[in-house]
Amino acid sequence: MRTTGPRVGTRATLLLLALLIPSLAARAPEYPRRAGITIVVGRVTDPGGRPINAVAVGIAERAIAAVTGVDGRYALRVARQADIERVVVSFRRIGYSRLDLPLAVRGDTARLDAQLSPTATTLEQTVVTGTPGAQPANDGSNRAARDYAIGREALGKSVLQQMVIGGVAARRRDEARPRRHPYPLVDSANTEAYEHIDENAFRSPLVAPRSTFSVDVDRASYANVRRFLTGGNLPPRDAVRIEELVNYFPYADAAPDGRDPIRITTEVAPAPWNPSHDLVRIGLRARDVDMRRAPPSNLVFLIDVSGSMMGPNRLPLVKQSLALLVNELREQDRVAIVVYAGSAGLVLPSTSGGDKQRILAALDGLQAGGSTAGGAGIKLAYDVARQNFRRDGNNRVILCTDGDFNVGQSSDAELVRLIEDKRREGSFLTILGFGMGNYKDQKMEKLAGAGNGNYAYIDDLLEASKMLVKEMGGTLLTVAKDVKLQVEFDPTRVQAYRLLGYEDRLLADEDFSNDVKDAGDVGAGHAVTALYEIVRTEERLDVSLPDVSPLRYQRPPVVRGRGDELLHVALRYKQPDGERSVLLNHPLRWSRSDRQSPSESMRFASAVAGFGMLLRHSPNAGSLTWPQVVSLAREAKGDDPEGYRADFIRLAEIASTLDRRMAVTAEPRW
Repeated sequence: MRTTGPRVGTRATLLLLALLIPSLAARAPEYPRRAGITIVVGRVTDPGGRPINAVAVGIAERAIAAVTGVDGRYALRVARQADIERVVVSFRRIGYSRLDLPLAVRGDTARLDAQLSPTATTLEQTVVTGTPGAQPANDGSNRAARDYAIGREALGKSVLQQMVIGGVAARRRDEARPRRHPYPLVDSANTEAYEHIDENAFRSPLVAPRSTFSVDVDRASYANVRRFLTGGNLPPRDAVRIEELVNYFPYADAAPDGRDPIRITTEVAPAPWNPSHDLVRIGLRARDVDMRRAPPSNLVFLIDVSGSMMGPNRLPLVKQSLALLVNELREQDRVAIVVYAGSAGLVLPSTSGGDKQRILAALDGLQAGGSTAGGAGIKLAYDVARQNFRRDGNNRVILCTDGDFNVGQSSDAELVRLIEDKRREGSFLTILGFGMGNYKDQKMEKLAGAGNGNYAYIDDLLEASKMLVKEMGGTLLTVAKDVKLQVEFDPTRVQAYRLLGYEDRLLADEDFSNDVKDAGDVGAGHAVTALYEIVRTEERLDVSLPDVSPLRYQRPPVVRGRGDELLHVALRYKQPDGERSVLLNHPLRWSRSDRQSPSESMRFASAVAGFGMLLRHSPNAGSLTWPQVVSLAREAKGDDPEGYRADFIRLAEIASTLDRRMAVTAEPRW
């Protein structure tokens, strides 16, 4: 008995556990694995390469759908439960044959372009078949009926009506348009507004030895230019801000390794558009911050829900974009939602980032309609930010709008003064621009500059993912504010210089040391590039310099060069919560013997700058041509994991084609 007792007890215990474990497992709460998110983007065109709008793009088995915009672009947000999932993406539009394409969904983003072929269906048949409420005939496989049901459920009646009307109108426009105009013309009813830009001219260091400007980290111009080009139009000249095109891309500059949050690098190489000139690249690289360990965020989403925000590339895209950001928030982060149309209101009080379902539900319930009381919305958003202010954290208002304010305080001056007053409360500002046709770029750029903030244009969900997920730290977390650059040129080495871009960021020389003067702010991980074109003293002066009358009471100063210095870069910045600036110095020592092959960063940055100059028809573009821009960019593409540089090369090719066709047909430009 003494030898068998323990064995019997052990068997009984094992039997009891065998009976209990399935029961306990059944009662245990399930913790679903967090789904990966993949943004599927692409462009739908016809056999001639023209974009097709109002195409229903969907994944039937997931009940996911989107509609292409006027540029033919679409974006789908796919939640994955595995590293790789295989789906079938359907493309449907009245007047075109349906297309089903397989896709392996993996990683953060995936691209799937499609080309639709027109059907032989007559216009009358197209109108009848697509009328909302009419049921398609059953073709045996019931495929047409299933497609119709999916489209109705995923897109809704109003979108189907747009597809029908848009399809008929597009067919009629295509038939009526002369064959010599293969791309759509700019809408004459367009009310978009851009600040006029007078390009920086060459200056002499003997007259103006210093060049001073506020650092700019905005990238809105690049995405906006892309929207025009993919839609078949060259952008307005004043929509092209060269510094924002160049700063859209990351460069291989060294990160800070000391106490300062910014590091300066410099490089000199021949200018591609004039080999007798040199191009100086000044690169600034901000410190990276792991957003998982970043200070807690107090965010206020300020969303324009006025009537001008109706349409798939406006409020629906706003909601999708902010949902990407919500997915990245931590429990210690907080979000409030303020909306404005005819008046302003609080939709969601400050809520923990861990309560994602509540935040997403509030976003999903937003509808557009009414006038636009932007001033009232800004006031309320800053009030909410102040009420939930985190002294140990990141306080920021994120404004999503097309900038078309028309009720209450709506002038640029009134809104700038309002935001300047509110920024003293300690909250920063991010502006995300949406829409087209009535887009007010001029207003939003001014507001972002006044609010210690940054400004981006969101043309699709992929751009939203870039700004709010991949570059979340740079967009939301400021590491240095009021950043100013001052470059002094040695007149014994440089006889002329000009700054490429930054025309609306120029400062008086005395503003550099004035800590009261506001300037640009730099976010975590941001890369900022400034380019100067210079003519060295040993080269023939082939540019015009402004005439300056001789001084009556003073003699010109005696020039004493430093020998090995070409120029000197000085930078001032403040800590995000500081009021006194810190000075950094960086002399550029260079001689002809130092000349080496330009780096990949220099070559690609110069290609982007040349792209901007050609779009602006700049008188300083020299001998540069579109094929040279494309070739230079291709050779400097390098490691391009996100595809940003490949996308630029495609845009340069589109711009080359449009510019050539416009020259032949003499079509008007903005």
